[in-house]
Amino acid sequence: MAWATARHILVDTQEECNALKGKIENGESFESAAAEHSKCPSGRKGGDLGKFSPGQMVPEFDTAVFNGDVGVLYGPIETQFGYHLLEITARG
Repeated sequence: MAWATARHILVDTQEECNALKGKIENGESFESAAAEHSKCPSGRKGGDLGKFSPGQMVPEFDTAVFNGDVGVLYGPIETQFGYHLLEITARG
């Protein structure tokens, strides 16, 4: 069965998501940005979501995780929860 591991940062606005993306692309650590800004409890773990299979996350997230490239920073991705920055860390 297919699986992936990923980390994310969840915020309220697209503007905040874009600002964080710029900071990460310019060298800020994903883990520290997640710990400081993410509304998701995973922020305490650097945004790590662990290992999951298709269908376990909301559709917008699944599409990005199971179709995107590993190691690339994606976002903003809008879901019912807010705006996400997403990095796929592994897939098999």
